[in-house]
Amino acid sequence: MAYVKTPRLVLAFLACAVALIALPELADAASRARDARCENTRLQPSAGNLGAVRAAVLCLHNRERAERDLPRLKESKKLGEAATKHSDHMVDAGFFAHDTPSGTSMTDRIVRTGYAGDDGWTLGENIAWGTGELATAAEIQRAWMESPGHRANVLRREFHEIGIGIALGAPVGARGRNGATYTADFGARR
Repeated sequence: MAYVKTPRLVLAFLACAVALIALPELADAASRARDARCENTRLQPSAGNLGAVRAAVLCLHNRERAERDLPRLKESKKLGEAATKHSDHMVDAGFFAHDTPSGTSMTDRIVRTGYAGDDGWTLGENIAWGTGELATAAEIQRAWMESPGHRANVLRREFHEIGIGIALGAPVGARGRNGATYTADFGARR
């Protein structure tokens, strides 16, 4: 069984993505104190630090899950491959969606990696992008946690693994500006 977002959730997040670009950073002292437990959450993504930014996203996800007594997410190379390729493709092709312009779905992309087999699986995906300070792991995480559908993916008990892909650049609107595009692919295999 696959878990696929409805178009309504995608549209709801598109509104969040526009807000990420348009709003100045409004992080307060309490937010910064929370982020302090995870390293590099305010690091501006660059070619030399994407591993540290991915680790920050994973830490932030697992912190949210720990606060609710949920199991930690473990990194999956295959989910990471699918997530990275999708973020890269969105930036290169100039689109922002779970499905590619040619119609390839999230499920198709993940199945191609060999992650999802014949014995049952559950999948989910969050995407986001931001520019400037809004491209940090902390701000992307904040946007995901403020969106009910994206928050549900982060906190879904059934998910055990995650792949995080980050591409430098914005997929639409702010192309050429300093930004980053994120994909988090979630999964569980039986």
